[in-house]
Amino acid sequence: MERPWPLTGRDEELRRVAAAIRPGAAGIVVAGPAGLGKTRLAREAVAAAQGRGTTVLWAHGSAAARPFPLGAFAGLLDVPTGDAAEAIGRALDQLARQQPLVLAVDDAHLLDEHSAIVLHRLVVRRLAPVVVTLRTGESAPDTVTSLWKDDHLPRLDLKPLDVTETTGLVARVLGGPVDSASAQRLWTLTEGSPLFLRHLLAGEVAAGRFAPTSGIWRWTSELAISPELTDLLEREIGALAAGVQEVVDVVALAEPVAVPTLSALTSPADLEQAEGRGLVRTDGVVARLAHPLYGEVRRATMGTLRARRLRGRVAQTLDAEPDPIPRAVLTLDSDLPPDPALFLRAAEAATHLYDLPLAERLARAAAATGDPLARLVHAGALSWLSCGDEAEAILTDLAASAPDAGTRAMAHLHRTGNLLWTMARADDAHEALAAAEVTGAAPLYVAAMSLAWSAAVGDLAPVLDRGPALLREELPDDLARILVASAVSAAAAVTGERALLDEAAVVGGLTADRVPTGIPGFGLADLQVLGHRLAGTPDVAEAQARRMQAASADLPGPARLMGLVVAGHAALAAGRVTDALLALREAWAGLADSGHEFRFRCRTLLATALGQAGEAEQAAPLLAGIAAEQHPAYRLFLPDDLLARAWVAAADGSTTEAVGHAVAAADLARRMGTPAYEVLAWQTAVQLGDASAAVAALAELTDLGPRAAVARDHARAWADGDGDALLEVADAWFRLGDLVAAGDAAAQAADQHRRHGRQGSALSAAALAEKLSGRSGARTPALAVAARPLPLTAREREIAELAARGLSNKEIAERLTVSVRTVEGHLYRAGHKLGVSERAAMADILGVE
Repeated sequence: MERPWPLTGRDEELRRVAAAIRPGAAGIVVAGPAGLGKTRLAREAVAAAQGRGTTVLWAHGSAAARPFPLGAFAGLLDVPTGDAAEAIGRALDQLARQQPLVLAVDDAHLLDEHSAIVLHRLVVRRLAPVVVTLRTGESAPDTVTSLWKDDHLPRLDLKPLDVTETTGLVARVLGGPVDSASAQRLWTLTEGSPLFLRHLLAGEVAAGRFAPTSGIWRWTSELAISPELTDLLEREIGALAAGVQEVVDVVALAEPVAVPTLSALTSPADLEQAEGRGLVRTDGVVARLAHPLYGEVRRATMGTLRARRLRGRVAQTLDAEPDPIPRAVLTLDSDLPPDPALFLRAAEAATHLYDLPLAERLARAAAATGDPLARLVHAGALSWLSCGDEAEAILTDLAASAPDAGTRAMAHLHRTGNLLWTMARADDAHEALAAAEVTGAAPLYVAAMSLAWSAAVGDLAPVLDRGPALLREELPDDLARILVASAVSAAAAVTGERALLDEAAVVGGLTADRVPTGIPGFGLADLQVLGHRLAGTPDVAEAQARRMQAASADLPGPARLMGLVVAGHAALAAGRVTDALLALREAWAGLADSGHEFRFRCRTLLATALGQAGEAEQAAPLLAGIAAEQHPAYRLFLPDDLLARAWVAAADGSTTEAVGHAVAAADLARRMGTPAYEVLAWQTAVQLGDASAAVAALAELTDLGPRAAVARDHARAWADGDGDALLEVADAWFRLGDLVAAGDAAAQAADQHRRHGRQGSALSAAALAEKLSGRSGARTPALAVAARPLPLTAREREIAELAARGLSNKEIAERLTVSVRTVEGHLYRAGHKLGVSERAAMADILGVE
């Protein structure tokens, strides 16, 4: 962090400044607020000129030098004291003699009158190009202002870095990718100021609060401003009169604050002064701090009692009807008496907005009275935050002490969800469900949770039997609707019931203009994406995922990570491997070491994407985790685990093993009664090069949707070795929206055309495969063959690739279940065809790294 920061996001500005100070040019004025890198930009621009033999002089305006005539040029020029006209003339003569020259004047708004005249005359007489920096919002000498007002020099107003530029800069400084939420938070706090960003990031990295997790840099705790940044910001804020300080502190604690409220709590005059000094800004309706970091400084230095008093004053002015959260948060942290009813309403509102840390905090305060409903809300938030043991303790006590059967039933139903998903104790969850049913209360809730439990453990018969009717009942609330919709979505997804899938989305609240309320909505969204992935309608899946991710992108806690998993799943459904990896890697960085159940989905999907991208080594730890740890609520997704194994084995060069996993996934899906999964598994086997069993199986599954029909045609074309038909299949996959399958079909077409001696057609198909691979980011076995066509059989190529990866003949034989002599024979023939005998040479030819 001590090395100079790169100049990122200023390429166009740098070109403009460099062009403005080339020989014969007049120069440029670079203006902007403090901290945007005006001086750095000027230095970068003049450095190139200096390297060409040009003399560069740096003059500096400053408050200390301003009282002295020509103070900005002290140490640069030998000028006499006394007569001003003579001194200015001598200064210009000395500058004129230092040719070729570029004059850089930093902080020109602080120039003394004589230095400003020298700068102005130098420009007007075109004695040398100049680059002038000045801070906006500060008064400058008239002679400096006239430089751009009278069109002597162009003016370049620097803007803050945007969030993309900020993310790129931080990634370059840290030397690795940055979590999007952390980058957004950095940008929000610094508002794109490189100066503030540098100080803030340096302090957080040094303190270990901004650190890499699973290869991605993340901000993992609350901000603590370093003393260096505090000093810098306090200089920016300056000394505050008592009334102005009151304005700033109220806004720091409660922004945005309505202007009439702020005027009443402080005074209109003090508000106007705070605005005039650039400490707060208003749009006439609400007031905010002029910079977010001002609030961090004021909150850190404000006394606790003062802060609690001010929060209480603001809280009493707020109407809790439209949105209870602002008043509840301020009240909770103020000197006002607790308001449990307000806290409960706000906790429920925060839960609907997916802000679980806030919901838990508010619900805990509401539950302090022992109110059963508040305790239920609190336990729910704890469970969704992966605090399963604490939630179970609350719910067990509530079930034992409930004042009525309805509360007892709801406590057991919440226990069912907590035990099943958060704590992975399916049997205990089933006992809790039975206990809820025994109460005889809340029958629709019990029915909803019963369906959800059955779907989670892979028992689809009761879901298909009772789910559609329950879906059409008048369900009591959003939670019940999401539970039923999730269960029905699961069954519809894996059995290919598209109409039922769409109906469940509407009931669960996942429509074109809505997202589900509450965290279980992410599970519903994932199941909907699965349904559209298996059906072959990935465009619908991507629209659903975008809505869920947008609703959770800026939130703390697990909601944002769950939204990333859903987005990554949708990208995978569309064959956009690069996009899937971007979302899933970031989600995994946050979920890997957590106790959150969504990590099981993320791990499998990320392993699949890495396998399709050819990154077997990175995927290996994920496969080990899949083998070592299963979640009982994710049994429905077991075929996906096998397909992840298939793609990773393929990336590792073991196509026989890969096909074996795909066929095993198809067999498992058939036994589980999930034919839509079976279609995807057979399709995977065909993409990996084996259609022997897929043709007949897919012929029986054709009616399951668009994916099934195209997969059947793909299997037939590959089995027949029909290159033209494979190209038609590639086009069909592309139109359907599966870029990976389209690329594989095109690659297989190239292979078949080549084998039949149609070189022109082979080259055209290979070019199409390469284009599709570029769009998807995939690197599959079929694409590898198209990119590096070799005179080898499929088995010879597989064995040669395994050998090139460093496996011994015995290890290859064990992996492929053949004899060592068979391996030796294939290696001999492969080496003879390729004209090599060393495994390293084979690796070069095969492109094995």
